[in-house]
Amino acid sequence: MTAIWEPENKFRIWFEIEAHACDAQAELGVIPKAAAKAVWDRGAFEIDRIDEIERETKHDVIAFLTNLAEHVGDEARFVHQGMTSSDVLDTCLAVQLSQATDILLENIDGLLAALKTRAEEHKFTPTIGRSHGIHAEPMTFGVKLAGYYAEFSRNRARLEAARAEISTCAISGAVGTFANIDPAVEEHVAKAMGLTPETVSTQVIPRDRHAMYFATLAVIASSAERLAVEIRHLQRTELREVEEYFAPGQKGSSAMPHKRNPVLTENITGLTRMVRSYCVPAMENVALWHERDISHSSVERMIGPDATITLDFLLARLTGVVEKLVVYPENMQDNLDALGGLVFSQRVLLALTQAGMSREASYVAVQRNAMESWSKGVSFVDLLKADSEVSSHVSDAALEDMFDLGYHIKNVDAIFKRVFG
Repeated sequence: MTAIWEPENKFRIWFEIEAHACDAQAELGVIPKAAAKAVWDRGAFEIDRIDEIERETKHDVIAFLTNLAEHVGDEARFVHQGMTSSDVLDTCLAVQLSQATDILLENIDGLLAALKTRAEEHKFTPTIGRSHGIHAEPMTFGVKLAGYYAEFSRNRARLEAARAEISTCAISGAVGTFANIDPAVEEHVAKAMGLTPETVSTQVIPRDRHAMYFATLAVIASSAERLAVEIRHLQRTELREVEEYFAPGQKGSSAMPHKRNPVLTENITGLTRMVRSYCVPAMENVALWHERDISHSSVERMIGPDATITLDFLLARLTGVVEKLVVYPENMQDNLDALGGLVFSQRVLLALTQAGMSREASYVAVQRNAMESWSKGVSFVDLLKADSEVSSHVSDAALEDMFDLGYHIKNVDAIFKRVFG
C-alpha cells in the first residue's frame, strides 16, 4: 500500500498517461508517430532531478516534463499537447486510488473469511445478547459474528461502488472543453489506464467522487470499530467471554504482571477515528472556485495515502485478531445463567397474554417477579410458580418449558442461510 503513494509509482503513472496520450495523438495525426514511439523508447525520469527542477520552477508537472524531455530529446516537444496539469494529476490520483482499493478489497476478503470460519465454529455456542450493556435474551456467538460478516459484505459492495466512482480519467485540457485536444485522446488514455472517461470535467475531476470515496472508507472504519469495541467489551474481566490472543513472552503492563489488555482492538479503535477524520476535508474539497483551484490538492496529498494506508493496516490487524480470538464458551454460559433465568421474561409475558391476561396485566405480573428476583437473587421461575396470578394462567410444567435455551436458538440455521447462502 505504501508503494502506491511513493514518488516512483506516481511518476511512472504520469509517464504512462503522457505516453498513452501521445499514442492517441499520433493516431489522430496531431503528432508524428515517431515522436510517440520515442517517448516510449527513451522516456525516463529521475526523482532527484525532478525535485531539483521543481525547486526552481515551483511546478511539479513542469519539472517532470522537463526531466522527461532530457531523455526523450527533440520529440519531447510533442508531449502534453493540448493537456493541462490537472489532466495528469487527477488521472494519476484515480489510478492510485484504484490500486489502493484493490488492496483494501483483499483486506475485506481476508476479514470475511476469518469471520465466516469463526461464525461457523461457534454457530451454536450460547451467549447472552445485551442491549444498553444489560442482559437481554439468549443468542449464539456465531450469530453475533454472522452479523459482522453481513456488515462487511455490505462494506465490500460499497467499496466496489466507490472504486467505480473514483476510477475516472480527465484529459480535457484547460477548463475541460477539449479545445486543444480531441475527446478521443481521453477515451484512449482511460482505456489504457483501466479507467472510464469523466462525464464532464471542469479542468479537474469533480470532487464529489472523492468525497464519496473517503466517506466509504469512513463507513468501513466505523464497522471495524464496532467489531473492535465489541471484542474489548467481551474481554472485560467481569465478562471474559473472549480475549485477544496473548503471545508467550508478551507483557501487558509495566507495573502489573498479571495484565492481559485488549491492546490490538484499542489500537484499531484509535485508528478508525483517523480514517473518519479524513472524510470532512474530502467533503470540503467539493466546493472549488469556478472551474478549479488547488485548495483540494494539499488535502489529497495527505488524506489519500493516510486514509488508505491506515485502513489497510487496521483491517489486516482486525483480521488477525478474529483469526486468533480466544473464546470462552463456559464463561458465556455462566454469564447467561447469572440472572437466574430473568433473560426468559419475554416468553413468560407472551404466554400469559396467550392464556387470557391483558398485555398490561401480564407485564406487571412478570416485572413484579423479575424485580424481586433481581434484588434478592432468587430463582425467577420459582417466584413465578409461587405467584397465584401467574400460576392461575400457566402451569408449573409450562413455565419450566419457557426457560428452554433451545427456543431462542431454533432459527440459527435460517439466519446463517441468509448470511452465507
